[in-house]
Amino acid sequence: MGESALDIAAETDVAVAVVGGGPAGCAAGVFTARYGLETTIFDRGPSSLRRCASLENYLGFPCGIGVETFLGLAHDHAETAGCRIRDELVESITTLEDGTDGFRLESQSGESITARFVIAATKYDGTYLRELDDEARMFVADDDEERERFDRDYPGDDGTTPVDGLYVAGPLAGCGDQAIIAAGHGATVARTLLRDCREEAGFWGWFADHYDWRRTTENRREEWAEPQQWLDLLEDDAPDDVDPHTVRRLSEIAAEERDSDYVASDVANRRAMRGQRRLAAALDDDVIRERAAEIEADEF
Repeated sequence: MGESALDIAAETDVAVAVVGGGPAGCAAGVFTARYGLETTIFDRGPSSLRRCASLENYLGFPCGIGVETFLGLAHDHAETAGCRIRDELVESITTLEDGTDGFRLESQSGESITARFVIAATKYDGTYLRELDDEARMFVADDDEERERFDRDYPGDDGTTPVDGLYVAGPLAGCGDQAIIAAGHGATVARTLLRDCREEAGFWGWFADHYDWRRTTENRREEWAEPQQWLDLLEDDAPDDVDPHTVRRLSEIAAEERDSDYVASDVANRRAMRGQRRLAAALDDDVIRERAAEIEADEF
């Protein structure tokens, strides 16, 4: 967990609210939740993905995958990472008025929650963002000029917007409609949010970037197995205007993070097997039986 996650969670109901439970929203939620930020994904509304016959170009599925199976796995992944998925439509978002940084999200059911950060990851509709900024900045005339649409040039390429704490991911940000591209952009936007969060906590330079990966301890160079090596590197890289106590404290956090990136080979193997079992659970029973019969026949 990032140090700043504790402070954020104490001020609002959740740290991150993601509006949209498609590829972009789920990918973003996986990254923020795995970092330790309490994340809620709102998933209800029109979905172009559910109108597709199947996904034929999503990496990792050589023969394609059914849309409902894909979305089921995506939601399961987000929940396993720590996200809460709410089957509710967000009607409006406003900034908090009590001096607290963050937002209030009003759902169609009348319930509301507060969040420090919002990631808008819907495709078709950005009207729920209308109260956050000047409409002339956020919305432009649609191609038919009979209605307005969210301006896809409003967010930057990394998902940041002129509104502090608001990020936009996926097709709403103009990244394209293909599921694999939307998922990649959702992850990119989440990493931008995490970098902003870490910079707010005092992290500097490349130290502020968060890499969510795991490697085996056998692949770690011996000299980097000692935390002191990381401490020395990070302290040498610290800005001159940061007091030594803060530099030491944050360097120790970073060194601990780097150390936790490595796992023993037996742990990695168990995780790989766990992943295969979860994929198998998504398969039709008849397909599993058919494949088991093929394996048995090959053995004899």
